[in-house]
Parts: sequence; C-alpha cells; structure tokens
Amino acid sequence: MARIAFLDDSFPFTGTSLREGPLGGIQTATVMLAQTLAARGHRVAVHGMVAADEKVNGVLYRPLFTPWGEHYDLLIANCVAKLFAHAQGHRKALWMHGPARYMRKPHHALSYLRYRPSLVFLGAYHRTTWPRWLPAFKPALIPHGVGDPFASLPALTAPPAPSALFLSNPRRHLDWVLDVWARLIHPAMPHATLHVYAGRSNYGSRKDDKIEKALAHAEGYAAVGVVLHEPLPKDALAEAMQNSRVMLYRGDEGETFCFAAAEAQAAGLPLVTAGLGSLSERVIDGQTGFIRQNPEAFAQAALRLLQEDSLWLAQHAAAQETRAALSWDAVAAAWEDHLGLERP
Repeated sequence: MARIAFLDDSFPFTGTSLREGPLGGIQTATVMLAQTLAARGHRVAVHGMVAADEKVNGVLYRPLFTPWGEHYDLLIANCVAKLFAHAQGHRKALWMHGPARYMRKPHHALSYLRYRPSLVFLGAYHRTTWPRWLPAFKPALIPHGVGDPFASLPALTAPPAPSALFLSNPRRHLDWVLDVWARLIHPAMPHATLHVYAGRSNYGSRKDDKIEKALAHAEGYAAVGVVLHEPLPKDALAEAMQNSRVMLYRGDEGETFCFAAAEAQAAGLPLVTAGLGSLSERVIDGQTGFIRQNPEAFAQAALRLLQEDSLWLAQHAAAQETRAALSWDAVAAAWEDHLGLERP
C-alpha cells in the first residue's frame, strides 16, 4: 500500500462533484484516478481548494493550504510544480493536463527544476508540447480513463433519430462546426438537429467573455436546427449520447486528451473530427468515426452517419470496444508501474 496525495489549486471539488453537476476535465480525472487508486488498496488524499476535510469513495479531500505534517510515498501535482511545496513526499509526479508550453515561463520552469518530478503526459500529441530545451524527467504517456456511466451503456440494436452533438468548450471552434452545419449539413437534412451542450459551469466560477460571445453567436442558428443546452451531469450526458447519432468536433490545439470525445466513443457514439490536437488519437478513422479536415469532407462524413443505419451500427459497436483500453483500473495500473508503487 502506498500513501498518495494529489495537489490541486483550481477550484473546490470532491468525489461528490461528479454526481452533482458538470465538472472540468482536470477535476474529473483527479477524482476518478484518486478513487480508483483507493479502491486498489492505496491510502489516497486530495489536497485542494475545499474548506474542510471530507471523505468520499475512500478518498480524503483536504484543504491545500493547511499544513498537515504527513509524509506521503507519492505526490501528484496537477499542472504546476510549485504545488509540491504544500506537502512532503518521497516520489513526485507532475501530471500535465493541458499543453505544456507554459513551462517556458521562468517561474514554472524553475519550480519544475527544483523538484525534478516524473512527468506524465496524456498522449503522443501532448508530449510534443513540452519545451525542447527543458529536460523531461522520466516521462510517461498515460491517457485518462473513462468510467461509468459511459462504459456501462448497453449496445443499441437500432440507430437513434438523426441528431448530432457538440460537447466541448464553445471557444474551441464551435463557430466552425456551426458554419459547416448551416451550409452543408442542414440543407441536405433539414429535419436533423445539432444539440450544443456548452457553457461556463464546467470551468468553475471564472468569467470568460469569449465563451459568452461564442454561445451568443450560436443562438443565431436556431432556424437551422441548432439547440443550445447547459452542460449536463454525467448520467444525463450519457443519456443524451445514446439519443444521438454523431458527435461533431473539429478539435483544437489545446486538446491534449478530450474527455468528451473519449466518453462519447465509450458510449458508442461515432465522432467526426478534423483531428486537431489529440483528436486524431481518440478516433479510429473509418471504424469509430471519421477524421476529415476540410469542411466538405467533414459534412459528408457526418451526413453518412446521420443517414446510413448499417454504417452507424457498425461504428457504434466499434466505438464501444474502446472501453477496455481506457478503463480507470488500467490507467491506475499504468501509474503504479510507471512510479514503482507497490500494489497491495
């Protein structure tokens, strides 16, 4: 058994946050990996922005800025190495979530060089964002996992009605998807709908005028079958995925894993993407969706999945087969192997 502490300074969350509403990718990953490691027999704490101790699913959530004096076998810091100052640990790992280019800033690089933690990236694309001049200490590529409810949805025997989903940050090329929908998809299928689940609630309380502007722009597409929704808790999101035929997302250079795409695939929802960022790692082209870069090819792929039942059923089944490789238990085992943790 190892004593493990996660360190996070984003916003308050615990294991109950996944059930209570939408949650950002970093926080979702922290909750899921922490409770999976706890279920595997480790003693796990998350030192974050909570106000008081709370234990959920075997994980103790504690205030980050309170000195506890406990020594851990492993510290896992989310994104920034300066967080290692708030706890004591024998081993240290810096869990990179977004693009690593910010490590070029002196205060981030100096903190990293001071603590010399192992690095964990989410995939091959993510690794390329690390500054070339900065040494990478014991790097590993370990993707996030996908759990329930997405990984336990049953296979469908008949396709749902022709509708599509957009599930990412609206700043990440929602305007491009809306333009393709309005010009190339809606005219060919006027009865099809595009449901946009996007908003600020996934990203804490910080205000982002660009998100508001993107959503206001999307409101102008109601006449072509675009419907705006607030982000959903996981259970409701899984239900929305089962009622849709395709996820449409161009991708973005800021995407280093993309939970929405991985969850959609596990749920059996084919994905059409241009493959920007890590999106080419989430889709098996021609099997669990399509990677099409220009708008015309993107639209044609989407129309095929909206119209061709046999194609949809084949890709639905293939997408659900991605579950095994991205189970949280497999991800936790990869962490144990990378950092030499003794398994209980």
